[in-house]
Amino acid sequence: MKRYDLIVIGAGPAGLSAAIQAARYGAKTAVFDENASPGGQLFKQIHKFFGSKEHRAKIRGFNIGKQLLEEAAQAGVIVHLNAVVMGIYDNKEILVSMDGQTAHYKGDTIIVATGARENMIPFPGWTLPGVMGAGAAQTMMNLHGVQPGQKVLMVGSGNVGLVVGYQLIQAGVELAAIIDAAPRVGGYGVHAAKVARMGVPFLMSHTVVRAEGTEHVTGAVIAQVDNRFQPIPGTERHLEVDTICMAVGLSPMSQLAGMIKCEMTDHGGTVPVVDTNGETSIPGIYAAGDVAGIEEASSAMINGRVAGTAAATRLGYLEQDVCDKEVAELKASLQQLHEGMFSPANKGRTDLTHTDEGIPLSANLLKFGYVTDEEIERYPGVKHSAGIHPVIECTQNIPCNPCQEACKFGCIQVGDTITRLPEVNTKSKCTGCGMCVASCSGQAIFLVDEDAGEDYATVTMPYELLPYPQAGELGTACGRDGKPVCQAQVLSCRTSPIYDKTALLTIRVPKDMSMKARFFRREE
Repeated sequence: MKRYDLIVIGAGPAGLSAAIQAARYGAKTAVFDENASPGGQLFKQIHKFFGSKEHRAKIRGFNIGKQLLEEAAQAGVIVHLNAVVMGIYDNKEILVSMDGQTAHYKGDTIIVATGARENMIPFPGWTLPGVMGAGAAQTMMNLHGVQPGQKVLMVGSGNVGLVVGYQLIQAGVELAAIIDAAPRVGGYGVHAAKVARMGVPFLMSHTVVRAEGTEHVTGAVIAQVDNRFQPIPGTERHLEVDTICMAVGLSPMSQLAGMIKCEMTDHGGTVPVVDTNGETSIPGIYAAGDVAGIEEASSAMINGRVAGTAAATRLGYLEQDVCDKEVAELKASLQQLHEGMFSPANKGRTDLTHTDEGIPLSANLLKFGYVTDEEIERYPGVKHSAGIHPVIECTQNIPCNPCQEACKFGCIQVGDTITRLPEVNTKSKCTGCGMCVASCSGQAIFLVDEDAGEDYATVTMPYELLPYPQAGELGTACGRDGKPVCQAQVLSCRTSPIYDKTALLTIRVPKDMSMKARFFRREE
């Protein structure tokens, strides 16, 4: 029987981070994962992450996955793929099915990082081909280059639904609508806004009544719901779609922890009870990532590092005082992600009405996915000045500050608390370099020159749709709600490796449209 200091079950962001951390301290570490490639969900994720530099902010998910794999190899982590862990036993022994055979492995410590599975909502027709989870759609698009459908209904307005909805549009799919039984958008407003300005309608307090079709999805019937989330008779409407994509939450895959009789609790699903270092009720067995409670991948990576540090300490590779110091630093970093209106303490709350700065939240954003022209003027990132200057349409306290670091001239200020709303410093001179636009994970920054000529203004916006528009091209400028506001002409479309595949599209619009034009639609 092969023996390791540490066995990690799951090669996602939490599992890899835990393995790297422990291996760096000297622990002989092996990771077992049932998939053909490591990295978990990261390699599906083509969007840029939030947070700060230490959280790998503004780096796309698949590139973070590549970084973790490189770090694992450098640390000497052994990764077993296509390896299904069938059970954990009292002596920290695991049974693995691999290469058509079963084998036993012994770990002096074990970290369970098995992640979570997608939830589904049963409704008439939900088993038809064309009804799928958002993760499945993401896999098809971003790993296999296959469109999930031609016209898609997204169910769920959390970050997963918003991000995958945007990626569907990037893949050339028509997004018919985003619906949610909840009365307000659940994910980051910046994610909702970039979808809304493409013309996608948001229908809150709506649910799927049934999927239509016999051999595959040919349509969907949706309806409004009451405050008990029951369909309201007479509100039904038909949507002509060929795919229904479900982004309605995740459930921790905690079966292995339950099998070994870890104490369990209900925390967004059945999860093992863990201490502050991720250790379960069974000494030497830890849980990290979504299996211990659903969070963003950035948080999962930090929790994985905490568990890896604690495991290395238990194994004798790290003194307790050194461990305590390391864990304290990691938890301080995690706390940065746990502040603001999307903190774990605020999860599920619908009564929040103001930002941390006391600014009224956009009621329109929460209901329709976009901030109105009048509402946007409330926020400290929106200021008017002569010449080109940044306009930051970040209206919620989300944990993110790459914009501050991107501007070397001090035009953008967030401060030490990364959930504070970014503020534009009009005393600093903007050079129009566009680094802030490209670095913004939420695509919420625009460069505006409100008086660029006799009768026109210019707007520079993030653009991630192929093919890129060409200089001189005419099209339509759309507002934050996705509706046309004026004709626009492309002045330039800048690309550079430093922008990391976010093009900087500059359009010419009438002066009075400088604070309204937020998307460019090409002429068909």
